[in-house]
Amino acid sequence: MTVENEKYIRLEKLLEEWADEDVIVAFSGGVDSGLLLKVACDAAAGRGTDVHAVTVMTRLHPRSDLAAAKEVAQETGAIHHVLEIDELDEAGISNNPVDRCYRCKKSIFHKITVLAEELGIRHILEGTNEDDLHEYRPGLKALKELGILSPLAQCGITKREVRELAAHYGVSVAERPSSPCLATRFPYGTHITYDRLRMIEEGEALIRKMGFYNVRLRLHGSIARIEVDAADIPELARRREEAAVRLRHLGFRYITVDLEGFRSGSMDEGLQKQGGEHYDD
Repeated sequence: MTVENEKYIRLEKLLEEWADEDVIVAFSGGVDSGLLLKVACDAAAGRGTDVHAVTVMTRLHPRSDLAAAKEVAQETGAIHHVLEIDELDEAGISNNPVDRCYRCKKSIFHKITVLAEELGIRHILEGTNEDDLHEYRPGLKALKELGILSPLAQCGITKREVRELAAHYGVSVAERPSSPCLATRFPYGTHITYDRLRMIEEGEALIRKMGFYNVRLRLHGSIARIEVDAADIPELARRREEAAVRLRHLGFRYITVDLEGFRSGSMDEGLQKQGGEHYDD
């Protein structure tokens, strides 16, 4: 492992400090929160305290996220809670406003804080990492307003280092691709429906089954824009007919490939950046 010893030792010590009490980890099933959950559970082991992994079940995230979350929660020995939320309605984001991420985080973490109060838990942890702090993420403002803790970012651990640490700790989702909110596939100001969200989810799953790792299927009206890693574009072009047939079967009319390749936040391009926060990817 090449992560600086100082960083992961600091993370372990930080989690040990909080392990004298029960804690909540907001747990999506991804690698960031998976690593955090593992370290938190290790710190709590033998102290007679519990770690509560809270997964929010929302139709704005792929259904596979919940299955991954259940698996890792079982592996770590965390007490797993699943909270249901209708983000389009409850967070007021059906028209995909530019501050969507802020509204979603505020709505989701408000529900988690209510659960924390019911359980008598003071500390809620979540998986923002160091790299996230240098992008434009209005959701970070909601975390600050609600007093949510971000240990990975606090210890300066980057996205690359998160994966190294997750592999070191044996977290089963260490190599899982990032899986951001499906609303990131739509231009801001676009009306979002659950039918369109499912089309996107199923379309991305089909492209991944063809062997591509990072996949985003962005929807611009009737035009589907596929992003894969730049190195994979020639292979996707070679198999363009196969991809087109699969996506047309789901109801996509016009199917294109983005020649710039996969990049986080491509729907944010052209937005004025303010305050060191990033929307999402």
